[in-house]
Amino acid sequence: MARRTFHVPEYYQSDIVGAVKRARTAADPRRRDFSPTLLDFGPLRVRIARHFGFCYGVENAIEIAYKTVADNPDKRVFLLSEMIHNPLVNQDLQEMGVRFIMTTEGEQLIPWSQLISDDIVIVPAFGTTLEIQEILEKHGIDPYSFDTTCPFVQKVWNRSAKIGKDGYTIIVHGKPQHEETRATVSHSSQSGPTVIVRDMTQTERLAGIITEKYPLEKFTEWFADQASEGFDPARDLLRIGVVNQTTMLATETQAIADRLKEAMIERYGVDEIEGHFADTRDTLCYATNENQTATTELIQAGGDLGIVVGGYNSSNTSHLVELCEEKMPTYFVRGPEEILSREEIRHFDLHSYSVIETDNWLPEKRPLNILLTSGASCPDALVDKVLLRVMELVDGTKDVEEVIRQSLTANVA
Repeated sequence: MARRTFHVPEYYQSDIVGAVKRARTAADPRRRDFSPTLLDFGPLRVRIARHFGFCYGVENAIEIAYKTVADNPDKRVFLLSEMIHNPLVNQDLQEMGVRFIMTTEGEQLIPWSQLISDDIVIVPAFGTTLEIQEILEKHGIDPYSFDTTCPFVQKVWNRSAKIGKDGYTIIVHGKPQHEETRATVSHSSQSGPTVIVRDMTQTERLAGIITEKYPLEKFTEWFADQASEGFDPARDLLRIGVVNQTTMLATETQAIADRLKEAMIERYGVDEIEGHFADTRDTLCYATNENQTATTELIQAGGDLGIVVGGYNSSNTSHLVELCEEKMPTYFVRGPEEILSREEIRHFDLHSYSVIETDNWLPEKRPLNILLTSGASCPDALVDKVLLRVMELVDGTKDVEEVIRQSLTANVA
């Protein structure tokens, strides 16, 4: 997809990260070098991932939403749910008068009955279900007029439609309650039976049903609320194809596809596999792929700890945290305000799914090596602020502008 420039509010842009990204783009316009950038502040050494921050879909959604509000001062403007999974952006829109109709979990905040045909309803980057589109149309609102659905999400819908029309059941690797996955299932179910698998544990269960390790009755027990209406495992698990929520972990999606293909080979034989397993290419968006690859390269460069910045309900950000946690202490923060002091940090724990505080998080070791990245819905300005906040806590750091000049000359480390 050709890259274009979007009109994003200046206060989301940054001086430090912006300068680094511009220099890296100039040196590597084809984006093939995934090595991190080193900012050497003396006692503090920060390695920044090659790719992170606002992606194409997010910038497109922000541009449409902000322009819509500016162009319609006399109309009520609603969002179906959060524009993207970043609290700063969503709060900004709310302060501009935009109201959310639902929570990210689908809980109704504003009754549909309160909408009138003159209202504007913006569809978020995750897309929405066909059922919600029908509701909007019944209220005289065109669901496509202010649609910010990411083109990479639409790509998944198109892929699902094709394999469904070819007679395959669609297996969606995704989080069942995530807006994007709910939307994908709604659309894919129009073309073929659809079932969601959350992770490898659920994949093993599905593989066991396919290979007859488990009885068909187990499907209802395990997947009843994750399958399209009328799903019949005896009929609908004969031919399958795998797509995914665009923000999932790429390696896990591949492992799931490989495991299900293996199950089909076990059941039908390798010579018959083409008739039972659709050859679908990966449906992760380019930004998710790049960010995960860049994070892997960042980790390989080594560090004493990692900091990942983003909204706590951001799927793509959580997977960057998972990658970092495998190798080092990692702190998932939504902004600089979570870094309380040298001794305390407030951060999101993926295991308990809650915000916790950790003591003695910042090592005394000097030089201290920190790895820094963010999710695809996080403004670069927040990453700048987190970096500057950490610098405040480490005595004797060099001047930022001087370090940036030196770093951009050296380019990478």
